[in-house]
Amino acid sequence: MTRRRLLEYDHEDAAKLAAAGIFIDGDAKHVASFRRHVHRHFPDIVRRPGCYVIGCLLLLAFSTISLFVKFTLLNSFDEMRFMHNDKKTGGPSGNFIPRQKLLYQSNAALAQSASAKTNPHNPVPAKFLETWEQPDRQNYYKCINGTKNDQSWIEIETNGYLLARANGGLNQMKTGISDLVAIAKLMNATLVLPSLDHRSFWTDTSEFKDIFNWKNFIQVLRDEVHVIESLPLELSHIKPFETAPVSWSKQHKILNLTHTDSRLANNGVAESTQKLRCRAMYRALTFNTKIEQFGNKLVARLRSDGKPYLALHLRYEKDMLAFTGCSHSLTEAEDEELTTLRFNVRHWKVKDINGTQQRLLGECPMTPREVAIFLQAMGYPSDTNIYIVAGNIYSESGIKPLKAMYPNTFTHSSLATEEELEPFKQYQNQLAALDYIVAVESDVFVYTYDGNMAKAVQGHRRFEGFRKTISPDRTNLVDLIDRLDAGALSWEEYSYKVMELHKERMGSPYPRCPGKSSKLEENFYANPYPGCICRKSDGKKHSSKKECRG
Repeated sequence: MTRRRLLEYDHEDAAKLAAAGIFIDGDAKHVASFRRHVHRHFPDIVRRPGCYVIGCLLLLAFSTISLFVKFTLLNSFDEMRFMHNDKKTGGPSGNFIPRQKLLYQSNAALAQSASAKTNPHNPVPAKFLETWEQPDRQNYYKCINGTKNDQSWIEIETNGYLLARANGGLNQMKTGISDLVAIAKLMNATLVLPSLDHRSFWTDTSEFKDIFNWKNFIQVLRDEVHVIESLPLELSHIKPFETAPVSWSKQHKILNLTHTDSRLANNGVAESTQKLRCRAMYRALTFNTKIEQFGNKLVARLRSDGKPYLALHLRYEKDMLAFTGCSHSLTEAEDEELTTLRFNVRHWKVKDINGTQQRLLGECPMTPREVAIFLQAMGYPSDTNIYIVAGNIYSESGIKPLKAMYPNTFTHSSLATEEELEPFKQYQNQLAALDYIVAVESDVFVYTYDGNMAKAVQGHRRFEGFRKTISPDRTNLVDLIDRLDAGALSWEEYSYKVMELHKERMGSPYPRCPGKSSKLEENFYANPYPGCICRKSDGKKHSSKKECRG
């Protein structure tokens, strides 16, 4: 009787557990089997209620541990398989491993999972996932190493010393210094650390060491170009010969170039020289530790919520608007202020400019509102994290039109504390260096005007693996926006046309080709392919004119 009552109780108990949603190994019969075993071998214990309860608890603990071990083993297997597959898909010598690919897949999976839980009938649309998709770049890799035939400076006596003042803003100085390295190599000259421009629009007093890692600069170039901190004391009595960069000059012991700009040609330059320019730009000219660490901290903050972010080069700044004569969406007083500035800057040659015509020709930076409407049409949702890569946005409304549609819009000022920014506040080129780091590391980079920052960043992103970079077609875009505002286009028509217009403007690989003049062709630092990027399939430069742009 006791045994029968026990078995009846076992099944009833298991049924109650199942009704409550608790299953042990998926089958309540295991409970009865276990207790039958206990009754047979430990009859005295079974008759004691306290021991019976303890036995049930032990059974539950054992089952829970079994499930935990099972899931742990499964997860470990998945991680091992993931690591194995990751190793198999890496590029040559680790080059161009898609750094962000896993992040995009992870975000897409998380978004799909969250959507399925909240609304299983409304999964994340494909358009949303495509906004972060990267260009196909698997067949390309970096190729900037020198050859055995490249002669080391150690083997040759120097022809003299080269000094220079790098002029312009941060990115103009970066490209100018990279060219200067190549020039020093061609001249077989010893390069003295360049001085920086203190007289530009920003009047930044930063020196080379305040922005760049000067020891790394010397170290990276040590086998190709002799770089020193300053002139040797024994030469201090010699007055340097000052000149602007020219093609031909007499021989001098010390030559001081009054400015650098970016004086080497984009194309038709020896391959070894092109590679040296890239080694200088992307390997030697790194930022100092203070800037590098804080820039990476800003990147981490933008990704702290697990989402990708978009860096936006919004060149709607006072100097650029004055220079281009663009005043769309500005007040009459703001237009007059820009005109006055333009006439007061002597080296800006064009003074009388028709701003309306400039905009229709695509020669104006996009306004904050135009950018917001563009990003909406491209499929970026309103909760997208956006980082503004720029100085102060000019106009009475500032970035309010953009923030109205994209509230998660940040700048270095809003992403950092006052205390953190204090060391950089008075130095526009150091702030620009922070923006440069955030822009290069972004998941998507959008530039709204072809300035020096846009050229430098998009070129660096191409070099690092053709990271997604969107180049708005301003000429056609302003026409579409005007037609949308006039009611001539519906939002659906406008959005479709914008997407179609930019399918081939996402940063996919294509070769830089010579133009009719250097001003009309694509800048070397905006697209270092060919020269510093090679293709796996043929191991040589492209020559197909059909693929050329710019």
